[in-house]
Amino acid sequence: MNPPDERFDIVDRDDRVVGSGLRSEIHARGLLHRAVHLWLFHEDGRILLQKRSLSKDREPGRWTSSVSGHVNSGEEYDTAMKREIPEEIGIPTATCQGLGRIKYFPACDATDQEFVWLYRATHSGPFQPDPSEVAGLEWFTPTQIDQMLVHQPGDFSSCLKMLWKQRPR
Repeated sequence: MNPPDERFDIVDRDDRVVGSGLRSEIHARGLLHRAVHLWLFHEDGRILLQKRSLSKDREPGRWTSSVSGHVNSGEEYDTAMKREIPEEIGIPTATCQGLGRIKYFPACDATDQEFVWLYRATHSGPFQPDPSEVAGLEWFTPTQIDQMLVHQPGDFSSCLKMLWKQRPR
């Protein structure tokens, strides 16, 4: 779970690979790198949010996307997304209906200097989350998320807050 010796590509402001480095170095130096996020929707329109494990090095215990993770060195965004789904929530990627990209976000402070591709899919569970990654999973309506972001903003990761605010409508 989040070993400091994971290797990620370092990218420039145009998201072009310019090198690679260790997770710990990239985060410590605030270098630009890549990540993927997935919003899983239930057939009834609710969205699955993940509560980050308390052992996470970034924003532990906060609600974030259904699945989120770094793109490893030499990996493409789509490959990373397909890898992260079974790793984090314990379902085969192939069981996610309509999996696809919906919006690209440039690296910024809110994303922890990560360029992010946001994906969406439909899957109603059940899930088998990895407890080293995920403290819990819960379904929310978009209205519930809107209300929680107003009244409990500190319960959410900075990245999810930004993605939600700038989500496609």
